[in-house]
Amino acid sequence: MRAIRIHKTGGPEVLQMDEVDLPAPGTGQVRVRNHAIGVNYLDIYHRTGLYPSAFPLTLGCEGAGEVTELGAGVEGFKVGDRVAYVTTPGSYAEQRNVDARQIVKLPANVSYEQAAAMMLKGLTAQYLLRQTYRVQKGDTILVHAAAGGVGQILCQWGKHLGATVIGTVGSPAKAKIAAACGADHVVDYAKEDFAARVVEITKGGKCAAVYDGVGKATFPASLDCLRPFGVFASYGSASGPVEGFNLGLLGQKGSLFATRPTLFTFLADRARLETMAKELFEVVGSGAVKVEISDRAPLAEAARLHRDLEARRTTGSLVLIP
Repeated sequence: MRAIRIHKTGGPEVLQMDEVDLPAPGTGQVRVRNHAIGVNYLDIYHRTGLYPSAFPLTLGCEGAGEVTELGAGVEGFKVGDRVAYVTTPGSYAEQRNVDARQIVKLPANVSYEQAAAMMLKGLTAQYLLRQTYRVQKGDTILVHAAAGGVGQILCQWGKHLGATVIGTVGSPAKAKIAAACGADHVVDYAKEDFAARVVEITKGGKCAAVYDGVGKATFPASLDCLRPFGVFASYGSASGPVEGFNLGLLGQKGSLFATRPTLFTFLADRARLETMAKELFEVVGSGAVKVEISDRAPLAEAARLHRDLEARRTTGSLVLIP
């Protein structure tokens, strides 16, 4: 089968198409023939070595397709099942073996492309909105990179939960996208001081939570957007990692809470994964959250999607089609 692999860290140019022999699924595994594969910033972290891995490495942590073979001991799945998954790297391929504990059945009203475009981003939004800080009706929340893949879902889902959503973006075009996704207020941080605008918008009340996938460029100003006892949830580092975090700032700025959760910690528990996926499929299936796929490309064009994603030229989700 064909797979996109890297043999060393580097830029998009290190991605190459290889012919790979896929072994039979092991105990507790299923083989999935991918119909669609999600492309995420997490893949760039693996490619560049920010998240170290052994080589050769097949990139990609999410996908959707059909079960074609079962390993020993697998229960609850059968050949032909429509499934989706988020797991360790290996998805940029025509097929892959996945631990059955890490896949979920896909309802009929969610397509393969939707699932591949949203599993990592949508489950990230779920744990942020429903577990890291459980958004309540009447809350005000700040979503950085509101036009991005996770940001669009956070805006729509947050609005569905009854929150007032403030979104930050980097251009007028992205401001339109964020507004269309339910952001009540949109701040262009390329032109405005977003912390000052949050204070102005909320008349000094500030936000219950800040959801930040940007990192270095938005810290520590994000803390100035929080009300006392507010939650700063850092879930990504698109502009570089937050460095030199002074815990004293949390006390100075209102007894704040700060956390750096990761999706795979939440997904380690099978029952939690099923609950998270159920909630995600419900809001997408009902139309409350729409998954925007901004670019679809053949597997061979993975490097182009990486370039666009890294240069922040993308909005919404990116999908590879094997």
